[in-house]
Amino acid sequence: MPIRRKATEAGIFNPAELGLLSRVFDQLELDGQSPEVRDGIASRIIANYMAGVTDEVELVSLSKLTLGR
Repeated sequence: MPIRRKATEAGIFNPAELGLLSRVFDQLELDGQSPEVRDGIASRIIANYMAGVTDEVELVSLSKLTLGR
């Protein structure tokens, strides 16, 4: 799963944090997305989380947007 690989690359996350990141990723992942698109989604989720967004609903909403918007 891209989110776990990206989380591992980004740093140490505890099981609760990984659970949150995985739930958010599952909500944004759609059938037919390329591996590159899934990696981008995972990166946005982790970047938003590391920027301090810890609310699941807000994390889903912000992670739908491309970085820098």
